[in-house]
Amino acid sequence: MTEHRRALERALREAGVPAGYYWIEGVHEPSPVPTDFAYMRAAPGGGGWETGVYERGAYEPVAVHPDETDACAHLRTLLGA
Repeated sequence: MTEHRRALERALREAGVPAGYYWIEGVHEPSPVPTDFAYMRAAPGGGGWETGVYERGAYEPVAVHPDETDACAHLRTLLGA
């Protein structure tokens, strides 16, 4: 549900996390794309949500979550917010 991702994006802004530090599919997709950032996206192939770090042009998954709520909580933890 998009509202969880929107709430996360709002919470990150309010916590002062710089916009270039994260990417949330369908809600916060900075352009131009930063070099390195934490991300949340639908898991490739379906079946949940993936969180991880994008570095040097490659997605490095940290975890796959069964639902958006769990993925949002994990991304927030990754960002220390």
